[in-house]
Amino acid sequence: MNFGRGPSVVLNVGGTRYSFSREVLKDFPLRRVSRLHGCLSEKDVLEVCDDYDRERNEYFFDRHSEAFGFIMLYVRHGHLRFVPHMCELSFYNEMIYWGLEGSHLDYCCQRRLDDRMSETCTYYAAEEPNGGPEGKGRRPPGAEGRKWLERMRRTFEEPTSSVAAQVLATVSILFVIVSMVVLCASTLPEWRAPENRSVEEQSRYTAESVREPSGIIEAICIGWFTAECIVRFIVSKNKCEFVRRPLNIIDLLAITPYYISVLMTVFTGENSQLQRAGVTLRVLRMMRIFWVIKLARHFIGLQTLGLTLKRCYREMVMLLVFICVAMAIFSALSQLLENGLDLGTKNKDYASIPAACWWVIISMTTVGYGDMCPITVPGRILGGICVVSGIVLLALPITFIYHSFVQCYHELKFRSARYSRSLSAEFLN
Repeated sequence: MNFGRGPSVVLNVGGTRYSFSREVLKDFPLRRVSRLHGCLSEKDVLEVCDDYDRERNEYFFDRHSEAFGFIMLYVRHGHLRFVPHMCELSFYNEMIYWGLEGSHLDYCCQRRLDDRMSETCTYYAAEEPNGGPEGKGRRPPGAEGRKWLERMRRTFEEPTSSVAAQVLATVSILFVIVSMVVLCASTLPEWRAPENRSVEEQSRYTAESVREPSGIIEAICIGWFTAECIVRFIVSKNKCEFVRRPLNIIDLLAITPYYISVLMTVFTGENSQLQRAGVTLRVLRMMRIFWVIKLARHFIGLQTLGLTLKRCYREMVMLLVFICVAMAIFSALSQLLENGLDLGTKNKDYASIPAACWWVIISMTTVGYGDMCPITVPGRILGGICVVSGIVLLALPITFIYHSFVQCYHELKFRSARYSRSLSAEFLN
């Protein structure tokens, strides 16, 4: 070190003092600390630290002392982990300040950091600045247009961001409820077309169904959903990202079948094609059940479920692997004990391993329909082991999924409360 005197230097980080020899600082693993070795003047020192005491040769850093303590554990032992009860992003900022990167973390903490940064980018995306003292005087060209687009985007994307957004969300929920009621009522025998109609009557019924009250209500609901989807696409910042979002894909899947069924009704005028088109039309119209998932835009519970499944996909895959391995083992053994061995009592329900897989899955999930059951003593013993194994295997990943669900729920509640505060300010204004 070319600045300061004394055989040792003192680092004061948030009130905690650390003493080092000068030679240690030269090759110190933390880049910010090692930069002190090459400082030539007090100006250079103040570019590295926050303050400097010449008499005691002490360097002051106004940083998190506990986080630096964990970083020093990495310097001494080579393992870097997060501070308990500290935000991962805050600790990551401390790491960057001292010259470390995410790759220096242990694998388990790297995974936590990746998940935290992923959810932050997804649900706390950077918003347009509201404008500080510098922006009040002169605004750049097109600022008013961008502000209007941002307001429209938040109105359609965030139901609690303003009064208009709440009204729009309420109307959208009413349309979803009405469309679901019409869909359920259309399956009643009084609403359906009789199956014994002739081909000409079915053709005429299909053409006139649009003019019936249920067809008019369905067309109005589809018109509202289509207009909402188009407006949200226009005001979105990133059109490619908009198309890739799961909820927008569900909206498209819920709207498209109606237009396909209308086009098939128009172009399928030949009687030979009408019979084939009838089943397709019923399948397409039943796809309107996807409209229920649109409620996830307005209810935190459904959003929490989707976010939990997104974050816990590793645990879900692990759970499926457990079930598949158990199914392969128990189905093969049950088929062997019930039908494969020549014991004089063959159970025809277990004629093959695929058929035994059905019994295994309903036994492991403790559903137990009773349509298949073992009749031999070894088969019943195997069935008991299968049930107990299913309970144990299903319970193993539940703890991870539960904690993730609670965390997702609190994060979404915080996000909703933040927009509710802006809504309260709007009422006050």
